[in-house]
Amino acid sequence: MSAFGERMSYLGEAVASAMSVAIHPRRFRFGDFALAFQRAACDGLPVCMGMGFLLGLILAFESAVSLRTFGLHSYVAALLAIGLFRELGPIITAIVLAGRSGSAFAAEIGAMKTDDELDALSTMGLAPVGFLVMPRVAAAALAMPVLTIFAELSGLVGGALVLAAMDVPPVVFWSNVVSASSAFIIALGLAKSVLFGAMVGLIGCIAGLRTRMSADGVGVSTTAAVVGGIVSVAVADGVIAVLCHVWNI
Repeated sequence: MSAFGERMSYLGEAVASAMSVAIHPRRFRFGDFALAFQRAACDGLPVCMGMGFLLGLILAFESAVSLRTFGLHSYVAALLAIGLFRELGPIITAIVLAGRSGSAFAAEIGAMKTDDELDALSTMGLAPVGFLVMPRVAAAALAMPVLTIFAELSGLVGGALVLAAMDVPPVVFWSNVVSASSAFIIALGLAKSVLFGAMVGLIGCIAGLRTRMSADGVGVSTTAAVVGGIVSVAVADGVIAVLCHVWNI
């Protein structure tokens, strides 16, 4: 079977497992889900907040320096809010999630495959996709909105500090943020974050299931999970941006 056909087979199994869990929720492994969620959300929170803070700091500084010439640097708050809520927040968080959790999923499942644990699961009548993949994908999908919200808020704090140093009062900054933010923009960003999280988790798990039985198999799978997750998120974000433009939303 070709690599593309194998990926499609795993994707089909994942969809079938998700439908089975929706019909029979008791089959879902909540213990594995809670552990994966803790590692993805709680352990990854400091990194995402740090990245968001630095991103807001840099964007606010670069934008304010350019707009200050025209006396428009107070409007950087609106630019920063729209950029973080709609695009940059979900993208940056997804990249961090791919580097942390996507690689971890691939390494965990890949190590289990090299130790013949996946064959043991199949022998006991347990499908590896439903047993291992679904809890991790669900954890990644639900962790992403939490991480995205904190990353965006950290970015706004970074921007507020920069503009405060340029004599823009915090009251003016946060007033512009509130006026520029809409429920649709925030909801769109959070919806994208859920989609990106599911994609990162699924690609990481599939990379682990496709681990070769060789000395470098786990390393290759981990690399494939990170690269595949980042590239797929970038492509998906581009497609969503085009659709939003076509539909004028």
